[in-house]
Amino acid sequence: MFKKVSVITLNYNETLTTCALLDSIRQQDYPDLEVIVVDNASRENPEAVFLEQYPEVHFLRSSKNLGFAGGNNLALPLAKGDYLFFLNNDTELAPNCIRRMVEFMEQQPGVGLLSPLICYFPESSLQDTSSLPLIQYAGMTPVSNLTGRNETIGARTRDRGQFAGARTTAYAHGAAMMISRKVLEQVGAMWEGYFLYYEELDWAERIRRAGFDIWLEPRARVWHKESYTLDKMGSIKTYYMARNRILFMRRQRKGPGLWGFYGYLGFVLVPVKAARSLLAGNWQQALVFWRGIWSGLTTNLSRA
Repeated sequence: MFKKVSVITLNYNETLTTCALLDSIRQQDYPDLEVIVVDNASRENPEAVFLEQYPEVHFLRSSKNLGFAGGNNLALPLAKGDYLFFLNNDTELAPNCIRRMVEFMEQQPGVGLLSPLICYFPESSLQDTSSLPLIQYAGMTPVSNLTGRNETIGARTRDRGQFAGARTTAYAHGAAMMISRKVLEQVGAMWEGYFLYYEELDWAERIRRAGFDIWLEPRARVWHKESYTLDKMGSIKTYYMARNRILFMRRQRKGPGLWGFYGYLGFVLVPVKAARSLLAGNWQQALVFWRGIWSGLTTNLSRA
């Protein structure tokens, strides 16, 4: 008997992109799927498009943009799956992706979060269609206690089979990650205080503390087109990356580790960023960065 999988994706002003994902989900060979599309307050309501072309889809529309975690969490009361598969709307699934992920989850009861191998979409400007697939994600390293940064394993390397075996990793990738209902009920949903970036890293830290592991299953593959939406958001990325790096460290690091990060922030990161902005004459970007730093330092973690 197949376990039910709830596929959850967010739409924000990219209806056609989301439709391409839904088409790829239809082509999966997994027999027990439900698909939930949450519209995160797009300018125009796409409900009629989705319900006409994809009557099997459950559609929810938020009255305001809840961000990544908030939008995904909105679908949780509706989701009935034994496994929940969170997908960016700018992804498409390779054949057998869901089946292979569920098989792995069933075989490894200690899995907390599972991501597939993520490659750039073949038609992306980053991908030469005549070459081997270009990897975006094959796992991640831990976040440094000093810098608050980490690295993505395999990023922008060609897929020559070097990541063929499943392995534990520090973090899942928010573009494609699966969690079991058992783990979700024990750990809880993603924290909504970030809005953009760091949500899946924060979630993975909590899941690991609960005694579960984070895994990569490269037999399952997702193609990622990169985020059309974020490319249009300009300085918003600068703001949230600066802010949420600090929020993550405040939430997940305590004692000497946190104070070491504060030292790096005050004596290295902020001065270097300020000097670069002054030399480049980019005052607007500098102001956005400072606003992000200030918000990260002053946000009340219990209320964010």
